[in-house]
Amino acid sequence: GFGSGFGCQTHVNLLSQLPCMAAELHPRSGKLIGLSNSNRTARRNQPVQEFNHGLVLSKEPLRDRDVFTVRIDKKVNSWSGSIEIGVTALDPAALDFPSSATGLKGGSWIVSGCSVLRDGRSVLEEYGRDLDQLAEGDRVGIQRSSHGELHLWVNGQDCGAAASGLPPKLWAVVDLYGKCTQVTVVSFISPFVFPLPVPELSCSHSRPDKFPNNLDDSGSGTTGGGGGNGGGDGGNANNGPAGNGGALPGALTGGMTTNDALLFHEKCGTLIKLSNNNKTAERRRPLDEFNNGVVMTNRPLRHNEMFEIRIDKLVDKWSGSIEIGVTTHNPNNLDYPATMTNLRSGTIMMSGCGILTNGKGTRREYCEFSLDELQEGDHIGLMRKASGALHFYINGIDQGVAAAQTPGVVYGVVDLYGMAVKVTIVHNHNHSDRLRRNNAIMRALSPDVGRPRPALSLTPDTEGPDRLLFHPNCGQKAAIISDGRTALRPHATDDFNHGVVLSSRPLRSNEVFQVRIDKMVDKWAGSIEIGVTTHNPAYLQLPSTMTNLRSGTWMMTGNGVMHNGTTILDEYGHNLDRLKAGDTVGVVRKEDGSLHFFVNGVAQGPAAWNVPPSVYAVVDLYGQAAQATIMDDMVDLPPLPEDSTEGPTAISPGSPCSIGGTTTTTDLRFHQLHGTNAVITNGGRTALRQNCRSEFNDAIVISNRCLRDGELFEIVIQKMVDRWSGSIEAGVTAIRPEELEFPNTMTDIDYDTWMLSGTAIMQDGNTMRNNYGCDLDSLTTGSRIGMMRSASGDLHYYINGVDQGVACSGLPPEVYAVIDLYGQCVQVSITSSSGPLDNSLCTSNITEKSFPIHSPVAGVAHRLHSKHGKNVVLLGEGCQAVRVGGYAHGIVFSAKELKADELFEVRIDEVDEQWCGSLHIGLTTLAPPELPSCPLSGLSPSLPQLRTKVTWLLCGSEVRRNGVLQRQNYGCSLDRLMVGNRVGVKRCNDDTMHIFIDGEDMGPAATAVAKNVYAVLDLYGRITAVSIVSSSLMEDMESVKAPSLSSDSCSEGEEDSTPVREVRGRMGEPCALVPTVMAFLENHGKNIQLSNQNLTAARVSSYNQGLLVTAQPLNVGLIQFQIDRLNPSWTSSLSLGVIGHSPDRLNFPSTACCLKRSAWLLQRDSVFHNSLKICENYGPNLDTCPEGTVLGLLVDANSCLHLYVNGMDQGVAAQDIPSPCYPFIDLYGQCEQVTIVTNNVPAVGGESGETRCQGDMEKADMVDGIKESVCWTPPPEVNPNKTCEYQALCSRFKDLLTLPDGYFNEDAKYNLCYCESCHKLRGDEAYYKRGEPPRDYALPFGWCRFALRIKSHCEVSNALKKWHIAYHGTSVGALRRTLDHSQLLPGTSSIFSVSPVKAEGPNGYSEPEENSAPGREVPRVRLSPTMRYSGLEIFAPKVQFQDPRSHRSHQAQVGFQVCVRPGSYKVGPQTLGHSEALDPRFSNSEIEWITKEQGGTLLYGLLIRVE
Repeated sequence: GFGSGFGCQTHVNLLSQLPCMAAELHPRSGKLIGLSNSNRTARRNQPVQEFNHGLVLSKEPLRDRDVFTVRIDKKVNSWSGSIEIGVTALDPAALDFPSSATGLKGGSWIVSGCSVLRDGRSVLEEYGRDLDQLAEGDRVGIQRSSHGELHLWVNGQDCGAAASGLPPKLWAVVDLYGKCTQVTVVSFISPFVFPLPVPELSCSHSRPDKFPNNLDDSGSGTTGGGGGNGGGDGGNANNGPAGNGGALPGALTGGMTTNDALLFHEKCGTLIKLSNNNKTAERRRPLDEFNNGVVMTNRPLRHNEMFEIRIDKLVDKWSGSIEIGVTTHNPNNLDYPATMTNLRSGTIMMSGCGILTNGKGTRREYCEFSLDELQEGDHIGLMRKASGALHFYINGIDQGVAAAQTPGVVYGVVDLYGMAVKVTIVHNHNHSDRLRRNNAIMRALSPDVGRPRPALSLTPDTEGPDRLLFHPNCGQKAAIISDGRTALRPHATDDFNHGVVLSSRPLRSNEVFQVRIDKMVDKWAGSIEIGVTTHNPAYLQLPSTMTNLRSGTWMMTGNGVMHNGTTILDEYGHNLDRLKAGDTVGVVRKEDGSLHFFVNGVAQGPAAWNVPPSVYAVVDLYGQAAQATIMDDMVDLPPLPEDSTEGPTAISPGSPCSIGGTTTTTDLRFHQLHGTNAVITNGGRTALRQNCRSEFNDAIVISNRCLRDGELFEIVIQKMVDRWSGSIEAGVTAIRPEELEFPNTMTDIDYDTWMLSGTAIMQDGNTMRNNYGCDLDSLTTGSRIGMMRSASGDLHYYINGVDQGVACSGLPPEVYAVIDLYGQCVQVSITSSSGPLDNSLCTSNITEKSFPIHSPVAGVAHRLHSKHGKNVVLLGEGCQAVRVGGYAHGIVFSAKELKADELFEVRIDEVDEQWCGSLHIGLTTLAPPELPSCPLSGLSPSLPQLRTKVTWLLCGSEVRRNGVLQRQNYGCSLDRLMVGNRVGVKRCNDDTMHIFIDGEDMGPAATAVAKNVYAVLDLYGRITAVSIVSSSLMEDMESVKAPSLSSDSCSEGEEDSTPVREVRGRMGEPCALVPTVMAFLENHGKNIQLSNQNLTAARVSSYNQGLLVTAQPLNVGLIQFQIDRLNPSWTSSLSLGVIGHSPDRLNFPSTACCLKRSAWLLQRDSVFHNSLKICENYGPNLDTCPEGTVLGLLVDANSCLHLYVNGMDQGVAAQDIPSPCYPFIDLYGQCEQVTIVTNNVPAVGGESGETRCQGDMEKADMVDGIKESVCWTPPPEVNPNKTCEYQALCSRFKDLLTLPDGYFNEDAKYNLCYCESCHKLRGDEAYYKRGEPPRDYALPFGWCRFALRIKSHCEVSNALKKWHIAYHGTSVGALRRTLDHSQLLPGTSSIFSVSPVKAEGPNGYSEPEENSAPGREVPRVRLSPTMRYSGLEIFAPKVQFQDPRSHRSHQAQVGFQVCVRPGSYKVGPQTLGHSEALDPRFSNSEIEWITKEQGGTLLYGLLIRVE
């Protein structure tokens, strides 16, 4: 044991006092491990390419109390995750090594991050230090104590017991995972000096009742020993601990070394109710009582440990609110006061915006905003730093030091006072919502953004003083006129952005903000965007576009919705880019926190939930939108769709379940209340578990309302991870979401809950039956799971549409669907199959893709004609039709003739069950404009009676032509249609009529259909209202114009050359290479999800199974794909090519390289035919293409296949391509999303066959205001390969040269990398011309250029335009002197570049100067138009260096790119005696330029090459 002489010494320095014994790693290890240093150092090979297979074990089993310690030698930033360490009972001599330590079974305990796993299952969360945060040089060890406990040691500190009950024979395990790539065993350490690890203690342990007002060190003791050890005085530094039974052991049992996550202590204030595993505290009777709500943590806080709580509920009755702080009082021994500020010792509390110490104010203005002003959802945290300083955090923002000297042992304390009713401890501090931070900051800066105000009338007093106006602080290209009512971009044809305007005050709940578009310009792509933001315009630095803002902002843009710059809804409402002058757009935040948009007064449905109160309206006058005016006539707007069926939801997610009394059908959604780790997105349709690799539970989601009898609730699994065991669990519960205290897993609930887990049916947490018909653990990505409660109270499960039979019986009438995103299951979405189950319309093979979600929209291309049946009323500018009387006279027509293959589709909005019969739909040659203006006399009461012109229609399941029966039993019967079903008609190119039901083609219904036909519908019988959900094929095919770009981006190219005709040209000009709109085929690899009308494809799981083929063949033309998203966690990337056969029956392999029949594939920089390589070094390496790169495929008139990169033709890749051929693309490895480019981008460089003129200028040569046009698009960056490793390596070598930064151009965009990938991505040519007279020079392929600073004066501008370009190789030692003189100096620049020759030389290039003495040697500087000569080692000697990042050795060379004055040099032969040609463009007799003129050269760039 240890005696009293140990005194106050902590265990921090203990390891340095202990004996060490050598330790080795077992020679058997993971397949990527290399061992060295007598098997004490382990390194994971290919650390940038591979992240796992890095397992090593100790050579010998651990002895009790030995600490097996390793030092982290190297880390890389390519991956997430890092070192994992633990123990295993498996003998390494016979072990089949898994890919990672978490795959070890058979008695293995692993610490991963801050979790402890046993045999791959988590047994302890929030343990010790987060191993992922350790840096190079940190040490981590593992120990089995003599009591069979597992301890983790980090940098000599014991993190406490991680597990117990360990077997005696264990080997240490270290996993070089993710970021960690090399470790070295430091030692075995036997901490035999004392029987237990001693926690870090303060040097004094006086009683808490002696706690002084200033809280200095003398008050840093523990209270009473805690636990069952009774009270013991701790003594002080002079006396030492009072034996083994004194204060020190008492402190230990007081919880100081416990490693559980922070929870609330069982003992709490008299009105407190604890729940959620003691993570949630709630004050009872909140409207009757305002105090007695004190709660404390279950253990003392560790140094630097965050204690954070989330405010869940506030009431508006009281003044004052939550208070939070620390106290030295042990909750076991404390007599809880009514409020914590009544305590007069050992307590520091934050109250309002001040700090109270022992109940007295010590800092009145501690932070800039008050706890009394925080809202529900805001976070408050505190931390005691190791230095003793106490910090508070509001929504993750550090408020600074509140108290400098805080005792070493303190508990966290929360006082649920006044308005504060309910809080929850938050453990996931690293993912604080930036929206909450922004809310808090804005509320602090702007007093008017306070608590939510009472809901006001939808129609405010427009004459009142607070009418909605635009705020005068607006975008730099915008202006506010008309007393704040109108915003405009005055120079709309010159600029397309910087047009953001905000409302002058926050919106009230249910207050509609609506603007009319006054003026449009047709120069740009994109148009108006509208939304809301928490940012106060008075303090906001306005961005160029509002979607650039990364906090507190929701915007409708195009036909999508973005939150904080990220798309959360892809296909929402009407496309704003198609609006015209006179159209209106609006936004409203409803009282329940949902956000809705309006287009031309028609509600587009909910776009987002949980939007905070007091948000400002935002209008972004972007692109085409030039001017907008706020609409004051709110009274004319339709009421919000509370009870309307126009929107996708008529009952908000928080509404009680409605049983009977209404026929309104609403889409099922996920409720906004959910488990801690769950996130709801996509308008309530999608649920996911955040931190899916570190969290496996706490992700329960529930339906927004109870299920009706016979109603199917179906979800599709979109994402899974292979880190955990177990998977999704699904079922129903009778507990209302508002009353559910979400547990870790739903099977923890012990009442009114029925769940399917694996194959087991569980009721209230107990297994009722095993071996049910399906196994949820076996489902994979793309599988669909549905639950339905029948009218008799039976629960049925459906897997991929197939009924699995009765799972259990006797369910109550009102149950909610429950999904537990557990273990491997990470993300699910509600399918459109959810709803009333009708077997005539729901077949087992219908997938989610068969049911795209549409909303009725105004202003779409498809409209209904103004001529219609007498009982019909048209609404929404012809987008909706309602039959207002009777059962007939409901015929309506499309406004225009349908084009070939154009789908006209409507959704059923209302059904009246008092009638029989149903909708009729078809095509007619009757032209509505020919009908009389009064249709009563000219239109039949029903469609089967319409025979004045030829009409083809579907009536029930019968197809008729002019009333004559043509066929029976066609598809699904229209008599079964219900609200929400969609019906469409199409006339195809082969003159057949096709009917679509819910997006599914029922096949040809009629043949020989005339060409000039209108769609016709009959709102007959039960069907009383429909709305259009389709748009015109013509508009879908329109080219989208991109904003004109004027950029000073650099690329090696030209300034004034002919191919680039405009500096600010429109990029939307028609391109003959794109004859049709292409889209992806619905049949594709299993991990693919299509969106954006099948133009966008994303890989949603794994790294393969991402193969796609276009639905249309590529004849003679170009198709282009843009890389939208890359995931650096994988290696390799996309490949693409063509196949020479129809893809309709293609059996999609896992990767494109497995296509072996009539397939041409471009992969990396090679071309393959039927999986055999036929060409190498073609184009850039596709694995290096960054996000934004546009790749194109073209088959020319000679049947040759070309690859285009950012519009640049890479030449012929393959010949004899069959016609037709179908393009394919493989989303493999890093490439996770691509989009077919539908706008016509001209292929720059391919549009002119002219030779570049000799006066061309590099784009990087911009100076004195010379600006360049973009010569290829997209992307506009200089170096499109933003992550070029070679450029980064050259840059690190440059840094080692320690050259002053003042010599280099500050703008990094002028630095160009000429490695193979970069120059090919830019489309650089090998040779250019420069100067007067023009002369060729070669680009320095293989080198990296760093632009030098050039003085901008007239002479320099002249030089850049008229001088020639040349290269000069030099030595590292001569760089500084050359840069100091700003030019190459004869005799001083480099010993390798100066040739002392006789003045009267024989070669004609050595004439002496006039005044030179006879026999004088004149030094000359050698230059060359190509680095293939100047870069030879005799001119540019190689130097060896060690890369500071990888520690690898490399060789480097340096040189200069220079401008040289014409006439100041002479061209001559190379003097090195090379017989072979060095450069194909320059003969060896003209490859060397010699100059002797001082001032004849101008340094332009430093060149570096690294081998």
